[in-house]
Amino acid sequence: VQLQASGGGLVQAGGSLRLSCAASGRTFSSYAKGWFRQAPGKEREFVAAIRWSGGSTYYADSVKGRFTISRDNAKNTVYLQMSSLKPEDTAVYYCAADNVILSQLRMSDSYHYWGQGTLVTVSS
Repeated sequence: VQLQASGGGLVQAGGSLRLSCAASGRTFSSYAKGWFRQAPGKEREFVAAIRWSGGSTYYADSVKGRFTISRDNAKNTVYLQMSSLKPEDTAVYYCAADNVILSQLRMSDSYHYWGQGTLVTVSS
């Protein structure tokens, strides 16, 4: 499976962006999809995840209430709607997919399939 992330860019604090992650090739309809981010000099961290079956969503505390993860089954695409952006949200955002159990959704090592990353820069 190949994942293609897009939608990053430069936005002012308080603004919004929507990231997209389209899957192609062999698709795993039952796989979870996640978003992670990595800021300069920091480790990759969990942002949000959605279970493809049932659509349950999970968020990092730092983005809860501001970010929304969703999916379009027909397009095999997952989205990350980001609102009320803060300078500390600046990072490269990566989408990921795998057959991940609930207890491991927030762990980047649980995912084998990754997109190429898209840069989000939030100016103050």
